[in-house]
Amino acid sequence: MPRGNRNGRSERRREYSGRQSDDESINDNASVISNISEGKSAEDGEETDFLAQEQLEEKLLELIDGLTQKSSQGRTNCFQSLTKAFIKKSMPAFIRERYFTICDGIERSLKKGGGPEKTAAAELATIMTVQLGGEDASEEIYKLLKSVLLTTICDNSAAPAVRAMCCTALGQITFLAMADVMDALVIMHQLELIYSASYLKGDGSMPNVTAETGTLHAAAISAWSLLFTLLSPGNIEKMINNSKTLPSLEKLSELLKSLHLDVRMAAGEALAIIFELGREESENFEEDFAVDVLATLKQLATDSHKYRAKKDRKLQKASFRDILKFIESDTVPELQVRFEREMVLIGSWAKRKQYESLCNILGPSINLHLAENEFLRDIFEIIDEPVSNDLVTHFNFQMNRRTKRMVNTANSKARTLSRAKNRDKRAIF
Repeated sequence: MPRGNRNGRSERRREYSGRQSDDESINDNASVISNISEGKSAEDGEETDFLAQEQLEEKLLELIDGLTQKSSQGRTNCFQSLTKAFIKKSMPAFIRERYFTICDGIERSLKKGGGPEKTAAAELATIMTVQLGGEDASEEIYKLLKSVLLTTICDNSAAPAVRAMCCTALGQITFLAMADVMDALVIMHQLELIYSASYLKGDGSMPNVTAETGTLHAAAISAWSLLFTLLSPGNIEKMINNSKTLPSLEKLSELLKSLHLDVRMAAGEALAIIFELGREESENFEEDFAVDVLATLKQLATDSHKYRAKKDRKLQKASFRDILKFIESDTVPELQVRFEREMVLIGSWAKRKQYESLCNILGPSINLHLAENEFLRDIFEIIDEPVSNDLVTHFNFQMNRRTKRMVNTANSKARTLSRAKNRDKRAIF
């Protein structure tokens, strides 16, 4: 009786195995069907992307409409959400059609909004100009917002954090809109009026500057340095020695003694940019001053005062070692930026300043914008090149690995079925 049961089970197994072998015989037809379904899935994927884009634009339109709502917190949230969306995705066409409406909301908020709202509005103005690059629309944004941003940075009643963000925004949109040099010099003069409060007093003592105000002064110096990169070698030495146009190197060097790390580092970077462009104009640019400032730079590059935070000392040393090396021997630290299958080499203080200012706005999304924004690619001289043979070889290698995995999976499945059949045969005996 037990033997009969085993035979019955074996018959059923053989019948099931027979059905499986019949199924395997039509695998070719199944592969044809799968190819058709893959084609449909590709079309469905494109349709899904299109629908997702439409949904995103509808959401963004709702946020733009929200810039006129009565709630200040609601407007702030709309500014922040728009900024996040424009940072994560390149959408110049969408912004180009609506920049006037968005600028109108930014202008109203900068005039009448609270501190957080003004900060969020200024940040959105910056990312809009980054998206539009060197288009005429970015120049229009500059013209629309220049006046209100200048008014805000000069408003002593506004919070230092708000004024700092407006300094950054004004510097960025002026730089990206490729404003006229005279306009840039006017804005640089206004920025100097702000950070000049960190100059030494008449008796040589340090001014009493709070941490919040120090952050404002650092932002003003940073924006000033960015605009300085727009100047062409030719009259830099004359402008530096003319206090009505640009601050003297002696005044800028006073900022190296500031109690605030951000101010010291921004001032050191400004001096490096000035010397870089000045030496393009003349090899002997301000040699006497360079000798005088070396002692201060060496002290900052080897600072070991315990009253400063360990992290601050480390950051300051790393920064001023590079600046000191450049002033002494014209050596600029090279920076390699890799994104997707491309790489850009940044080998000057001016380009480094421009890149770092964009990183402060875009964060990790800088790689996306470098890949898709033609204006940014022009700034950093990124040339489109065909895919190299090494990349083709790498791609083929990846495909071979995928094919091998598919073959191994199929073989493993076949071995499993074969072993199952053999186990069934052994069960008969």
